[in-house]
Amino acid sequence: MVTFTEDDDTKFIIDEAPLAQGAEPDAYDSWVDPKEKVVLNAGRLQELKKKEKELQDLLALLRIEKNKELELKPLTIGVVGFGNFGQFISKTFSRHAKIVAMSRSDYSAQAKAMNGTYVPLSNPDRFFAQVDVVVFMVSIKSFESTLRNLLPAIKNDQRRRKAVGESGPLFADVLSVKEYPRKIMLDLLPEGCDVICTHPMFGPISGKDGWADLKFIYEKTRCNGKLLKGERTSMSSLRKQRVTVAGNQARKLVKGKYDEQPEENSSEKEGLDRMERFLSIWEEEGCHMEEMTCKDHDMFAAKSQFITHLMGRVLGKQNLMPTPVDTKGFESVLALTHSTNADSFDLFYGLYKYNNYALDTIFSVRSGIDEVVDDLRRMEREYF
Repeated sequence: MVTFTEDDDTKFIIDEAPLAQGAEPDAYDSWVDPKEKVVLNAGRLQELKKKEKELQDLLALLRIEKNKELELKPLTIGVVGFGNFGQFISKTFSRHAKIVAMSRSDYSAQAKAMNGTYVPLSNPDRFFAQVDVVVFMVSIKSFESTLRNLLPAIKNDQRRRKAVGESGPLFADVLSVKEYPRKIMLDLLPEGCDVICTHPMFGPISGKDGWADLKFIYEKTRCNGKLLKGERTSMSSLRKQRVTVAGNQARKLVKGKYDEQPEENSSEKEGLDRMERFLSIWEEEGCHMEEMTCKDHDMFAAKSQFITHLMGRVLGKQNLMPTPVDTKGFESVLALTHSTNADSFDLFYGLYKYNNYALDTIFSVRSGIDEVVDDLRRMEREYF
């Protein structure tokens, strides 16, 4: 142990533990005096804390600038399907954007209550002419047919926008499966239509007190006719890419400089800006944002969301009722049964029909039940 004292009576102590067998000595230690090393380390921590404070101050300034930018050019969001879920999402949207609703039923009063506008489904040209973003809030089963019915109006709108030098709009879905709507939108929509696939993993019940910390999954799919995320892109590589970019930018901040980003063409820049403004609504409401490919989403959802609904439906067939000897575990089973069976069977069917991995989950559950029964019978034979 080496102990020394600075002029200001501050004592520094270094433990010089012996090297483990086979370990290489630290090259740093070979040329730095122990006293100097401690002083350097202490100074380094002070410098890092100073940089941390600078970054925190910069972040606060960036948030102010971001909010100013969002307020400068608010979106007009068109909602196709203004039922229960559409109104639930639009009520929060209306704090950040103007709402234009289109649905089979007349929801004029509900739209007006959000300072929005209602357009009947029979007048899609009027609807598309005034929106920056189109969000489909229809059921999985009716998604494709709804889009196909609106295609003539969408193509008319694209011709109009092209003639006046406009781009957009951005098309989004909020379905609980992702590969299916991704394929439908890419196959049917004109290339000038940007596409983002999203899944807010909450609803009117779980989100009734706000969206803070609730999960929002998204894939930036297409902008200005160019695919942004390929089907082969894994979630891990996306995360690695984000971490790399963030790390590089942080290092440039510490050094006090940025590298200029390559300039996109005007249509692409406008499309990406529109996409970020739409995502910012969810961010500002406190959602836990997770970017991943549609393929990864469906693989994970089959083993989480779908299996939850599957087991809830199976348990619902048992006619389970509260008993005088209920445990906390059984109360949780009853709650699961109630919540999943409260959803429409159309939703459950959609999770099964349009997720390519749902059937594998059913077979896996069946196999698991058979294995558990086999284990019970094996033990019974051994016991007797």
